Amino acid sequence: MTSQDKLIEKLLRGASDAGIGFDELCNLPGRLGFVMRVRGSHHMFTKPGIVERMNIQRDGANAKPYKVRQIRAIILTYRLGGQ
Repeated sequence: MTSQDKLIEKLLRGASDAGIGFDELCNLPGRLGFVMRVRGSHHMFTKPGIVERMNIQRDGANAKPYKVRQIRAIILTYRLGGQ
């Protein structure tokens, strides 16, 4: 199981939204085919065919928990990451 698979599994479980690292979460959309754009503290990811944008913000070393929940919803809605 790759580190991406482990992160997706952890993300989909939803048990530790506040404990997902910002850097590891920022790497995930790129591996799923999204293109990153940074504007200030917002790291935004877009992909053709996906209406919603992933927007990740830092909360210390981790990503903000409500942003983790939004990303989980996008992954589930579009069945990304082999799920």
